[in-house]
Amino acid sequence: MPEKKIERGHGAGVVKRLSADLKLKFPDIGVSPRNLWHMKRFYERYCHVDPKLQRCVAVLPWRRNLLLIEKVTDDKEALYYAEKAIQLGWTRDILLNYIKADAFNNEKHLPKSHNFSEALPEVLAEQADEMLKSSYNLGFLGLIQSVKEKELEQRLIEKIKHFVLELGRGFTFIGNQYRLEYNGKEYFVDILLYHRNLRSLVALELKIGSFKPEYVGKMNFYLGLLDKLEKQPDENPSIGIILCADKDHLDVEIALQDINKPIGIAEYQLLLPTEELKNLVLKEIKDSNEEQLMINKQFGNWTSQFVTSNSQLINTGNYE
Repeated sequence: MPEKKIERGHGAGVVKRLSADLKLKFPDIGVSPRNLWHMKRFYERYCHVDPKLQRCVAVLPWRRNLLLIEKVTDDKEALYYAEKAIQLGWTRDILLNYIKADAFNNEKHLPKSHNFSEALPEVLAEQADEMLKSSYNLGFLGLIQSVKEKELEQRLIEKIKHFVLELGRGFTFIGNQYRLEYNGKEYFVDILLYHRNLRSLVALELKIGSFKPEYVGKMNFYLGLLDKLEKQPDENPSIGIILCADKDHLDVEIALQDINKPIGIAEYQLLLPTEELKNLVLKEIKDSNEEQLMINKQFGNWTSQFVTSNSQLINTGNYE
């Protein structure tokens, strides 16, 4: 494919012809002119990056790759989102939600708050630390106004698949408002889960406001009941997670200092203000228009090496 044709503005015609030729040879996969331009962008974006990033984007579904190319320019950030999308099975919409929430920078800067190293054996404490995030993104609930704790819990249960994916690998949902009866009294855990790798019950309590020290005492009590009433002899101690709108790391440290049950406290991102949602929509429209102008005006250097380098992608047909 002569480069000078593209440089003279004939790129669109060349790509249409290439698309027609490829459709004859590969009739069952997506080789439209638009997809070929996207392949060019994919090649240019990742041809010189770290091999680890190349391996990740090679197995990431196509539409998620296009989203990364559009939204993320930093290689480390792209690797973070690509790895998370693969590990946790994020859909394109969930990936977009994380990118908009700036999960990469938020997770990097927020410290984790827990007492796992004091309350669990060393190996189990390390696994529990990996299990807990400093912040959880609940934007998939689609909330634009505040809700009460019971409504938040109900929304999470309605979208339990998304919630379990957000929590991370290994979680299994057991129930919500899980009833514990002891000494003639009833107690209810907001959400009860089981972590297969840790082999531990995980009690999760939802709090709409900021962290309060008394939440730790209540969770410590629930974990004691779970270990006494529900934990199997071959299972590890139950673990608690308290989800709050925000937390002060120093307050959490003091609240946990004399607690003997493993408890982690994390923040969640829940809703976007209406004005911010409007701005996001306008930005999406602006970005889309700029992308179309770039495709129409800038054809770049496209040689036969591009087709050769992307033959594997074309043959796999991974266009999800």
